[in-house]
Amino acid sequence: MMRKKFNAQMILLDNLLIEMGALIETAIAQATQALKEQDIGLAKKIIAFEQEIDDKEKEIEALCLRLLLQQQPVARDLRMITAALKMINDMERIGDQAADISELTILMAETQYIKKLEHIPQMAEATIKMVSDSIDAFVKKNLELAKAVVQYDDIVDELFVTIKRDLFELIRVDSANGEQALDLLMVAKYFERIGDHAVNIAQWVVFSITGTRGKGAKKS
Repeated sequence: MMRKKFNAQMILLDNLLIEMGALIETAIAQATQALKEQDIGLAKKIIAFEQEIDDKEKEIEALCLRLLLQQQPVARDLRMITAALKMINDMERIGDQAADISELTILMAETQYIKKLEHIPQMAEATIKMVSDSIDAFVKKNLELAKAVVQYDDIVDELFVTIKRDLFELIRVDSANGEQALDLLMVAKYFERIGDHAVNIAQWVVFSITGTRGKGAKKS
């Protein structure tokens, strides 16, 4: 009977992680839309939306602590719960960075962009894929998918290098572009950090399955 209840709570944990994943995917996508359209109203909604992500983190954390204190999880279950606690920290940070991007959107909203936003939306799309795949890997216990997320981060890093090079060239050509170029570079940096957090999530998935986290954990 106890095991049946425990299994039901572990299924609930999976579902809550899926819900939190959907929230941060929405935050990234809408922050990108607000940035592209210079939509101040939408940007402000993303900043407020951060609270909903924080609340979901607290709900998952409370469930994990109940599972640890009220049940006696075996080693594999213990790894899953530990991984979930670590994952939600990175997921909450992704929500923070979507809000940070939205704050920069508001700052830049009154001025036309110095260049067409091409690679930044590509970075956003890549990070959404990484977040979605990492959480899917956790729920499905899919080791190969988790490892693929870690490898996919190279695409985000390459896009960041391209954006940085393009923006520095715009500053070189005309120093008047400097302020906005630096704001756009910071936006790209936030997306790069989102990619790093997705890597961390994927590596905790690897830990939950294998008991070892692997190399290359990132700090953001």
